Amino acid sequence: MGREQQAVAQLGGWTASDLRDVTTDPAALDGSGRWVVVLPFSGPPVFARFAHWQPGSAVDVAGAWQGPSDWTSSMSRDAYMAAVESVRATIAEGGVYQANVCRVLEARMPSPDRSDIGGLHALLATGNPSPYGAMVRLPEQGLHLACASPELFLSRRGRVIESGPIKGTARTASGLTDKDAAENVMIVDLVRNDLSRVCDPGSVTVPALLAQEHHPGLVHLVSTVRGELASGAGWPAVIGATFPPGSVTGAPKIAALRVIDDVEPASREVYCGALGWVDADRREACLAVAIRTFWKDGDVLRFGTGAGITWDSDAAREWDETELKAARLVSVAARTWPAS
Repeated sequence: MGREQQAVAQLGGWTASDLRDVTTDPAALDGSGRWVVVLPFSGPPVFARFAHWQPGSAVDVAGAWQGPSDWTSSMSRDAYMAAVESVRATIAEGGVYQANVCRVLEARMPSPDRSDIGGLHALLATGNPSPYGAMVRLPEQGLHLACASPELFLSRRGRVIESGPIKGTARTASGLTDKDAAENVMIVDLVRNDLSRVCDPGSVTVPALLAQEHHPGLVHLVSTVRGELASGAGWPAVIGATFPPGSVTGAPKIAALRVIDDVEPASREVYCGALGWVDADRREACLAVAIRTFWKDGDVLRFGTGAGITWDSDAAREWDETELKAARLVSVAARTWPAS
C-alpha cells in the first residue's frame, strides 16, 4: 500500500497510526482511547480512534507533492463585494450584528502521482508554521486535510475548557483598526455565552482580551475565554453548545448562519469547522478552528478564505483581507515536496 493510501494523522507534534475505529457519534469521545476529530462546517463529523501515538514531524508522513498554481474562486471580487453589501444591509435592518463571508478557492492537481496531502503538510510546516498545524489522511472516509490554523477552537484539561477566538487581521499591528477590536469583543461575548451553556454558573471568564499574535505575513487580535465544565457535560453537549465556532459564523450565531447560507454560493465543507484530538482517558483535548486549511477531493484541491463583516466594513477592504489570508498559503501549496 502506498503512503498516500495509509490512514494516518499528525496533530500537536504527535503522529497517529494504526486506525481502529471510525464513527460519527460524539459520545465516543466520552468513552476511551485517543481520537482524531474532524468536524466539518457542513457535512457529517468524523471521529477516528488510533491505537498508536508517538512524537513525530511532518517529514514522517510526507509523500510526494506537486502543487497547483491555477486557482479559481467561488466568488469574484465584484460578487464578494456584493455579498458584503448584502450583509451590511441585513445589519442595518437589525438581522445580525456581524457575519463572516467566505469564498472557496479550488485548483486541479497537476500530477496524480504527486498529490499526497502529507507532502503539502510538510511544505506548510516549513513555509507557514502555525500553532495548530495538522494533517489527516483517512482514505476510506475520503478525508485528505492539511491545516495551518492559528486559532484555538477548544482545549480541555479535566473540567477546564478554553477557547481562543481570533477577530482582527492586518499585515502589521499598525494596520489593526477600531473595527477589528469591536468585532473581536462581539465574538468574545458570543463565545462566553456558548461556553456558559455547558459550564458551571459564574465560571466563564476572559483571561485575555485583544492580545496581538504575529503569524507569517500577518497579525491577529486574539482573546481567551475559559470556563469549568458542569458535572455531566459530555462531548455531545459541548459540541452542541459551541459548534460551529463563533469567530467564523457571526452574532447572533443562528441568524448569521442563515445569512451565510444566503450569500455564499459554495459549501464550506471542512473549512471553518474544527480539527484536532481528544484523549478520552485523560479528559484532555485540543481542537483548532479549521481555517488556513486545504482539503483534497480526488484531483481537486480546495482552500477557504473569508472575513468578518460589520456595519463599518468596507467591501474592498474585506476582499483585500481574504486575499491577504490566502496569498502566502496558496504560494506555499504551489511548491513541490521534496523540493526539486
